[in-house]
Amino acid sequence: MTVTTKPKVNSEGEKELAKAVEQFETFDANIKQLTKDRMDAVPKQDVEPQTKLSQSEIEKSKEIYLKPERTIGCSEKFNEKYRDAYNFDKEYVRFIAEHREIIGEGIEIWTKPYAGVPAQFWKVPVNKPIWAPRFLAEQIKRKSYSRLVMHQSSSAGSDGIGQYYGSLVTDTKIQRLDALPVSTRKSVFMGVANF
Repeated sequence: MTVTTKPKVNSEGEKELAKAVEQFETFDANIKQLTKDRMDAVPKQDVEPQTKLSQSEIEKSKEIYLKPERTIGCSEKFNEKYRDAYNFDKEYVRFIAEHREIIGEGIEIWTKPYAGVPAQFWKVPVNKPIWAPRFLAEQIKRKSYSRLVMHQSSSAGSDGIGQYYGSLVTDTKIQRLDALPVSTRKSVFMGVANF
């Protein structure tokens, strides 16, 4: 059995070790303050849509209805309490999907909006109007991430190498994938609501 003890160092080493422990504790406290709620409260970065189509171009575009490429069934029983919400979410809506990280590349995504429904794999074309279930559009719209930066307001500590400044904060929320609703006279006539 081995017992871990503090290493024997001179007084200069003790000071450096104490500084390192203090820096680690400060950094750890900053990370613990970054909760999901605080990250979600950060505003999303405003970006111009990639696809700019006029109303006449939208109405003349080919009607593309998506179906899942692959479906995997499940053995779970569907909770009938959620039937109305599921029926609403599976309605087809018209939207334009955009891949903001790799512009022009199609989106491949799995969905399973409720327990008891099969998992589905979708290949979503980008930058053109398409019809797909509302739950797919909403899942694409949720794909974002928070960018973390060091805030340069205060000194975090120093050691023999140099002095460290800053604390870790969330700067902006960046939309990785997006789904922009498309409304036409035809979709309004059909009673299809935007998501």
